[in-house]
Amino acid sequence: MHQALLIPEVFLEIFAHVNQIQNPSSTREKALARKSIAALTTTCKTFHEPAMDLLWSKVDQLEPLLGCVTRLHSLIYRSGARWDNTWSKGVEPLSAREARQFLRHSARVRSLNIQSDHFFHLLSVIPIEKCVFSRLRSLTWKLSTGKYMDLFLSCTLHRCSLFTINHDLKNIVTRCAALEDLSIKKLNFDASTADELFLLSDSVRLCKQLVTLSCPPLDWAVWEHLSNLPNLVRVGVRDVQIRGALPWSLERDIINPTQFLNVTALSLEVHSAEYIITVMQHSQFPSLTELKLETHLLSSEEAEQFFRALSNCKACQTLQQLEITIISFGPRSGHQGSSLTAIPHLLCFTQLRTLRLVCRFSYIYLDNDLLLKAMSSWPHLRALEIEGSCLHPSTVTFLGLFTALQLCPHLHTMRVLIDPANTKIGPNKIRHTSLKTVDFDTLSPMANTADVARMIFNALPCVDQVNRFTMHTKEWDEVNRHLKSFKVAALHVAEPASSS
Repeated sequence: MHQALLIPEVFLEIFAHVNQIQNPSSTREKALARKSIAALTTTCKTFHEPAMDLLWSKVDQLEPLLGCVTRLHSLIYRSGARWDNTWSKGVEPLSAREARQFLRHSARVRSLNIQSDHFFHLLSVIPIEKCVFSRLRSLTWKLSTGKYMDLFLSCTLHRCSLFTINHDLKNIVTRCAALEDLSIKKLNFDASTADELFLLSDSVRLCKQLVTLSCPPLDWAVWEHLSNLPNLVRVGVRDVQIRGALPWSLERDIINPTQFLNVTALSLEVHSAEYIITVMQHSQFPSLTELKLETHLLSSEEAEQFFRALSNCKACQTLQQLEITIISFGPRSGHQGSSLTAIPHLLCFTQLRTLRLVCRFSYIYLDNDLLLKAMSSWPHLRALEIEGSCLHPSTVTFLGLFTALQLCPHLHTMRVLIDPANTKIGPNKIRHTSLKTVDFDTLSPMANTADVARMIFNALPCVDQVNRFTMHTKEWDEVNRHLKSFKVAALHVAEPASSS
């Protein structure tokens, strides 16, 4: 063996390369990587231990570990079949000797995904209060019960992903003091009960080392607690309930505004806009770079409050990515009466790179003057998507659009509603060479699809086709056919010139 392979940094780099998976969703790639790592375990004594550590570092379900038990191996790895939840039915629990076989590699496991409890009866010989995965760092628990969870609650656990709220949550955050990433995603679409939300809030207040938190809504005492965590950088709140009020009012508990000095990413997907408004009104995020909001707005007054609170969150000089989805606007979903005046409130965010504003049940007000003002406020913009109801005519013309585009030289993706009536863009040759992906929609029909295509061809040379998204699809198909023919013709003209 070459002496270089005796240097740990060298062979660990080799292992990392062997374990590299380009497509995480590819079962074939994963299987090939595991097969290669397994081969390394038998290469030499030097490689055996580190390769075994890597081979067992990430385990999806407990079957691979149970497969180390001689009696169970043939049941789990039946010819040509991947394990399912039926193989353990009627199987006797492990003996003390078999438990040692099961735990043979448990200390190597760093990441574990538990999706089924069908085989837990096999582990009855192991005291359930004892943690047997002593070096586990990441646990995904997709069960509704916390029975047997103590087996996996290592003091080294840094990441925990749960799919229910129950009384075991306090046990988790108490035993795992090093927890940095806590994620709670309810699988059902029923409203979280008041007891669950209070239990969640009480449990999160016990976490001292959080870096990332994703969970259902929290009370204001927890928000104050989170503002004092120096390592917290990402917060996500999502309420799966379809309708109904939260069991508390944030307003009544607020004494002083909170400041989140290090939070860079915030996501609030809550049915109640009042909850989001209160959080944003009484919080400051001076380091925020990513913000995602999703809610229902009941009236124009609430919309005004919502966007005013957003513009006052002290992130004007830092926010780079903003995504807002208004699920419904007005007293009921499908209300089409009012226009949503949102964009003027967003002009203060001068460092925006990405803006996505969606309100499919209302018209998002935008005209040539406002678009020009917006583009001058967002000179670093890379992607702009404004998707509102198509039942109102657009007042943005092609001339207004192309004039505004000159103020955003880095823009590569755009989605807007446009008025196709006027295809004249004046004597000045406007060309934007960064824009590649465009989604244009129109309420009124186009007078001449060839003129529209030629204008896009001249002004947006990097656009190969227009991705229309609801109206007049046949006309946009014609535009794309013309656009393709113009590009082919230009290519034929360019070829003789280049050869000469």
